[in-house]
Amino acid sequence: MARPVCCRRIGMEPGVRYFKPRGIPLTELEEVVLGLDEMEAIRLADLEGLYQEQAAERMEISRQTFGRIIELAHRKISDALVNGKALKIEGGEVKMAGMKKFECSDCGHKWELGQGTVRPGQCPNCQGSNLHRSPEDRGFARSRGPGRGPGRGQCQRSGAGKCGPGRGRGRNSI
Repeated sequence: MARPVCCRRIGMEPGVRYFKPRGIPLTELEEVVLGLDEMEAIRLADLEGLYQEQAAERMEISRQTFGRIIELAHRKISDALVNGKALKIEGGEVKMAGMKKFECSDCGHKWELGQGTVRPGQCPNCQGSNLHRSPEDRGFARSRGPGRGPGRGQCQRSGAGKCGPGRGRGRNSI
C-alpha cells in the first residue's frame, strides 16, 4: 500500500488558475493539471531563485520530495507549452503558510504578504514608505479569516493533514 501524501506548505495561491493558447476554444484543447504544490515549487525555485534545499524547507518537505515535485511541474508545463494544451492550476495536498499584515500610515491601505517574503519597501497603493505591521498581526495568522478557504496551516483536502511534526520529511525528521 502506498504511503499517504503529506500536506505541502504554500506561501500564496495563484491569482490566475488557467492558461491556454490564444485563438483555440477551450473545448478543443487537452488539459494539463498543475497542482498547487507544483506551482509553489515553480515559484520558489524558478521565480525566487531558491536552492532546492531552501525551497523544500519553506514547503516543509524533504529536499528529495521537492526535487520530484519540481521535475514533474517542469514536465507538465513543458507538455502544455510544446503541445499547445491548456494548463489548469488546482488541487494537491496543501496548507497555506501564515500571512504578514501590513498597513500604510500615509493612505491607510492594508495588505498581506506570505511568511518568508521580503518586507515591502513601499505601499502598493500610494507608493509611500511609511509602512508598519498591522496592529492585529501577531506574527502568524492561526485562525480562519473570512473567505480564506480552510484556514492557514490546515490541509485543504478532507482526511489529509496526517503529517505532524517530523512525519513525511525524509531522514531529516525530528
